Amino acid sequence: MTAVILPTIWGYLQILDAAPFFLGLGLSAFSLSGLLSGPLFGHWSDRTRTTKSIILFSNIFEIVGNFMYFMGYSKWLLLASRLVAGIGAGAGSSIFGYLTRSTAPEDRATVFAAVMACRQAGLLIGPAFNLFLRLCDFRIGPFAVDKYTAPGLFMCFMWLLLQLAVLLMYWDLPPEGTDEEEEEGEEEQEVGEEEDKPLMGSEEPLDTYGAVSGDQPETAVTPNGNLPPPSPPPGTADADPFQNFSARKEFLREEVVILLTAQFITLFNQTALETMVTPLTQKYFNFRELENSLMYCICGVEVIAGFFFVRWLSQRVADRVVLAVGLVICIVACVWCLIFLANPPPFHSCEQAGSFGWQLAEFIIGVFLQLLGLPFVAVSQVSLFSKVTSEKTQGFSQGVRRSVGGLATILGPLWAGGLTGNLYLMLGMMLALLTLLTPRGLRVELESGPPGNEQSKEDEVAALHA
Repeated sequence: MTAVILPTIWGYLQILDAAPFFLGLGLSAFSLSGLLSGPLFGHWSDRTRTTKSIILFSNIFEIVGNFMYFMGYSKWLLLASRLVAGIGAGAGSSIFGYLTRSTAPEDRATVFAAVMACRQAGLLIGPAFNLFLRLCDFRIGPFAVDKYTAPGLFMCFMWLLLQLAVLLMYWDLPPEGTDEEEEEGEEEQEVGEEEDKPLMGSEEPLDTYGAVSGDQPETAVTPNGNLPPPSPPPGTADADPFQNFSARKEFLREEVVILLTAQFITLFNQTALETMVTPLTQKYFNFRELENSLMYCICGVEVIAGFFFVRWLSQRVADRVVLAVGLVICIVACVWCLIFLANPPPFHSCEQAGSFGWQLAEFIIGVFLQLLGLPFVAVSQVSLFSKVTSEKTQGFSQGVRRSVGGLATILGPLWAGGLTGNLYLMLGMMLALLTLLTPRGLRVELESGPPGNEQSKEDEVAALHA
């Protein structure tokens, strides 16, 4: 839903006398604060195994940030509003960590595809609301509600509704396996107590009780003659998920680095395209708020359909195949844009030459190809990343992954915002990054799994031989 500002933020900055580079700053500010808050929220969820309190806390920043955007006194307040709202985006790492812990590895790509499709539904619905928000023209006290400030007020209201929905309708589920472990612990305790009872009555004093035959292990007896308390149920001894955690072993492995690189490049290219497209359509096709809103709606429909197709495909082929298909599509899209979109004639030249329809068709195909590869790369790299990192610290790991994505969404708008007049350089960089990643992405080896799984694999082999 934050995409509701995309069709109008460029015009908003223009009426606030902002320089063109402020468009990149405004879009990057949201990602900057999300980059910093993501690992913190993820660490919080790993420690507490809760998500409700984190969502409620993060929503406060979204509410305040969007109200600041609505106030719109200056370009600096607008920039600050995006920084504040971005803090709330860090809760996404907690949500992805929860999804990882509560799903089986073979179902993970399917679940992540559905969740990401919901996100893209927000990107679709958000710009669509500008079809009526652009008609607003009234005042609330000292604040003007027009087509530029109305999206901030609307989003503030939507986050308030979400806050109420989470507060009243959502509860944290207990970690998977907790009930079973407690039942197993209770059964073991009962069996232990029955085994400790003597088979026949004895008149020996209490302090001599506990002597056993030589072929049985000796049981320790406390000074007062009582047996020691039973051992805690399995799974409770290692309560700290970060007890044996090593960031170097967790993240500095080839497969993890490749997946983080794929995350960076995908979001760098996507946000660069989002930043470029509004000034480009205004300059070359004379698009305004209505046309841009409709364009974002159509793009959202395509991406949602792509995510559901990937959801179906991930049940039939390996995640690495999905990743490879996505990278190839992204390369084809960049080549197309370099050939046909890097230097299109201005709007008036197109009208005079009668080539406006062809130019628009080339633009539509370029954007279509760029968005087509997004679901393939996004779903596969998130699913693979969850499988090659430790499940106990998924909140923090997903926070690191989202921080890498946040860095990309900072640099992408900054890169595109300053190069809207030099598309050869901008698109060439996007193509170079994809070309560097694709050979590694096609050969990535993921059989090793997360660190610390060697013992569990030995146990599985032993169990098969038993």
